[in-house]
Amino acid sequence: MTVSSTANVLTPGQVAERSGVAVSTLHFYEREGLIHAHRTAGNQRRYAREVVRRVAFIRVSQRVGIPLGEIRDALATLPDNRTPTVRDWARLSRRWQDDLDRRIADLTSLRDDLTSCIGCGCLSLRSCRLTNPDDVLGAQGPGPRRLRGADG
Repeated sequence: MTVSSTANVLTPGQVAERSGVAVSTLHFYEREGLIHAHRTAGNQRRYAREVVRRVAFIRVSQRVGIPLGEIRDALATLPDNRTPTVRDWARLSRRWQDDLDRRIADLTSLRDDLTSCIGCGCLSLRSCRLTNPDDVLGAQGPGPRRLRGADG
């Protein structure tokens, strides 16, 4: 991408202010291949204006728990490292739907059971005698057993 004028570029401080992230976060995203900067003749970073939207995409994805590696892979599907459009977001977010649904179900289950038992099978809480008689969950292995998808 060629940056044609100074009106189309932002300093790291300007991107940080507009996107609500620290300059060090921008540098981290750049090292991770999530965003790209251009260098001036004086070797100072400059970002295309569109990077603000790209950072917003990254932050929203992170907020729902998408790992940076998956975000990078999703962004890599965009031609010429362009900023995701609404259509791109819809397509990319569909990739994550099943995982998000599973995590929502797990968190809902944890929330609903949190006050009575954490599902560990340890019988350390008085109510475990009711929800885990004879420590049947302990026979399934260590760690939380009542959470869906718990595998130890």
